[in-house]
Amino acid sequence: MKLVRWGESGDEKPGIVDAGGMIRDLSGVIRDIAGPTLGRETLANLHRIDPESLPAVAAGTRLGPCVGHVRNFIAIGLNYADHAAETGAPIPAEPILFNKAPSCIVGPNDDVIIPKGSAKTDWEVELAIAIGKRASYVHANEAMDYVAGFCVCNDVSEREFQLERGGTWTKGKGCPTFGPLGPWLVTPDEIPDVQNLAMWLDVNGERVQSGSTKTMIFDCRQIVSYLSHFMMLEPGDVITTGTPPGVGLGMKPPRYLKAGDVVSLGIEGLGEQRQTMVAFDDWTAKVAAGEPTN
Repeated sequence: MKLVRWGESGDEKPGIVDAGGMIRDLSGVIRDIAGPTLGRETLANLHRIDPESLPAVAAGTRLGPCVGHVRNFIAIGLNYADHAAETGAPIPAEPILFNKAPSCIVGPNDDVIIPKGSAKTDWEVELAIAIGKRASYVHANEAMDYVAGFCVCNDVSEREFQLERGGTWTKGKGCPTFGPLGPWLVTPDEIPDVQNLAMWLDVNGERVQSGSTKTMIFDCRQIVSYLSHFMMLEPGDVITTGTPPGVGLGMKPPRYLKAGDVVSLGIEGLGEQRQTMVAFDDWTAKVAAGEPTN
């Protein structure tokens, strides 16, 4: 089952993708794809619905982030062996944890704002996990019982803020629009092996990232279990799980995003995203003029 959120930013409605790829309106069935809605009982009820019995959503309608009202947006750093190697970092003995601000979450095709003063905005295609059940001290063998679904995330990062300004990585990870999610939240039954999914990312049509979830150091089960020993995971929490090699930071010389660049990315079975980079000053001018920013 592929679930979506569609409509204007801040006023998204729930939807489901039918067998022909058309989005159907779920707003007469559930309020949103968020929090308790991601629990097993609700998802089981949605599975029993014939999507073609629901109203169609107009083609070209904006897609919002596939999980709404996220309260906890957690990320795992250096979780691919080949990515750690390209950055010269040692393989971590335990997962590296940091937070992305929930306010950075946007739709999969929304513009990404290059922050004020940024010179090192970078890209990262990642597999994200949405939690569907409260999790605390969960064993890895049971961890998938707590997962509502998976989606694509672009863990947009400002490397100077992250690595050169002291303190934690968080300051380079949570700038506005730095967390595109979607297009779909895909339930686990549609994914035969989440640890063997091809991943890719292009910048201006050039393939820069090409990898697979099979090179994760800590797999999805381990990540959910590990996090649940340090915090209470709640329905609607999102965990983004790390990136394969090919980020701008790892290039020689390093390469970073500029206004006008177009980033396209996707994961096998989870859909694709496409974002245009927008300069901070151009974005603020649009806001001041009352123009749409996405």
